[in-house]
Amino acid sequence: QVQLVESGGGLVQAGGSLRLSCVSSGRTFPWYAMGWFRQAPGKEHEFVSGISWNALSTYYADSVKGRFIISRDNAKNTVYLQMNGLKPEDTAVYYCAANQFQQITLTTRRIDYWGQGTQVTVSS
Repeated sequence: QVQLVESGGGLVQAGGSLRLSCVSSGRTFPWYAMGWFRQAPGKEHEFVSGISWNALSTYYADSVKGRFIISRDNAKNTVYLQMNGLKPEDTAVYYCAANQFQQITLTTRRIDYWGQGTQVTVSS
């Protein structure tokens, strides 16, 4: 069983930055594809970014491309989401996700493990 715990959310002004972290409890973390999703009030769950197990491949939603950077440190069982140039429309609960065999991209429909979420609020 894999447990994912996010941190780093908070309140920030538009144009500011935040870095989200997601720590995994599993020993097999280095072999998992990881990703981030978000859900804003009244909106559907949406893909934000994904990263392959070896960090050679990264994926981004068009809405965050050029502003957000996903990375991972397998020695620390941690995946990060550096969010720059934040906009009010980035306000959402951000969820960490892990897949054992499938990359996490815009078209991914199956997620093996979810974190509990961390709130990001961007004020205008």
